[in-house]
Amino acid sequence: MKNFCAFLRGVNVKGTNMKMADVCKVFSNAGAENVSSVLASGNILFQSEKDAVELKSILEKEMSEHFSYDAFLFIKNEKEISDIFQNDPFPVIDDFHNYVFLGSENVEQTLLEEFEKSSKAEGEKGKIVNNIFYWQVPKGQTLDSTFGKILGRKSLKDKMTSRNINTFEKIIKKF
Repeated sequence: MKNFCAFLRGVNVKGTNMKMADVCKVFSNAGAENVSSVLASGNILFQSEKDAVELKSILEKEMSEHFSYDAFLFIKNEKEISDIFQNDPFPVIDDFHNYVFLGSENVEQTLLEEFEKSSKAEGEKGKIVNNIFYWQVPKGQTLDSTFGKILGRKSLKDKMTSRNINTFEKIIKKF
């Protein structure tokens, strides 16, 4: 049995509301074991013998059918999550948020290109490490920054999701 976390895109924002207990039940009914959630933002921990590609297909289908919405999941195993957390290139700074972007293949290049074109707040940074895009932004600027506004584009909806680095720490502790 391998440990995984599914990161759901667009959960409990813009009218797509669901209880994590219901999401966990869908995962269990789809064959995942030892299912639990971390926070209400769509981070589902579970175990399975299947690989991430197969799990993504099965779980997106089940979530879409159960909740009547287009489900987009990004699945990482325990080692990948630990590596992502350890590889954060930005130090923790009191007045800044550090974000991690998970997504489809090469989405990190698109994010970096958009970040480089955007106007930036003082101290705002973006960087790719091992095919993961990391973003550091002053607190209070996440949604107001030029780059933050890009993240809501429909063209990116099925390609990526983001989480605060602190979420990764909580996930690692719960494994």
